[in-house]
Amino acid sequence: MRTDKRTDRTWPLPKTPWVMRMTWSKLLFAHWQVPAEQVARWLPAGLTLDTYAGTAWVAVVPFLMSDVAPRGIPAIPGLSRFPELNLRTYVTCDGKPGVWFFSLEAANWLAVRAARKLFHLPYMDAKMSLCPQGEGFEYTSERTHRGEPTANFAARYEPRGEALEAQPGTLEYWLTARYCLYSANGKGQLFRGEIDHEPWRLSPATCDFQRNSIGESWGFDFSERPHLLFVDKISVRAWWLQRCD
Repeated sequence: MRTDKRTDRTWPLPKTPWVMRMTWSKLLFAHWQVPAEQVARWLPAGLTLDTYAGTAWVAVVPFLMSDVAPRGIPAIPGLSRFPELNLRTYVTCDGKPGVWFFSLEAANWLAVRAARKLFHLPYMDAKMSLCPQGEGFEYTSERTHRGEPTANFAARYEPRGEALEAQPGTLEYWLTARYCLYSANGKGQLFRGEIDHEPWRLSPATCDFQRNSIGESWGFDFSERPHLLFVDKISVRAWWLQRCD
């Protein structure tokens, strides 16, 4: 672990101004190893599945979104703070490692529709809660999006140990040091969305899963013990999508 370098980026920031800010907090990375062929079959043309030592990883990521607002505009109470739950894997395109989302769920009707339209992301409505409990957090999510299969998540998680920055070359670094997302529209066109933030400060974590059917629609088996990391808070800037060549 290191504490001096303030960016993990391996390519320059976009030349255009960032357009959105947000804060992610009380975040759990729960990662499972999944056979690469089982993950790759769901990816659109133009993306290559990224693996670590030949292994593909899929993550369930519950967290709290807050201070979500366009650049130069104050956050709006009732609209800029809500729980979110992601199902994601790791991909590359044009040498830029990033994230591919199978689903994103949020307890905010407007955010779901805006993200689906503007960023071509598979956001879905859900009934969600995130409550402090002792040293940790109780998180629940029930998907309610019309036309989508049901999915439920309930877990209690907490950090265990000091928060540190991951070293390049480690699994923890590979899983988290990613500064773009990829999405595709209904025409099969591929897009990249750049983000930027300071390096993650990651803590070991524990988690008790009561329900977790988030990956069932894709046939992902989450019955084995996952790799767990916790992040208290990180501030993020985001840019408009750019078409991938």
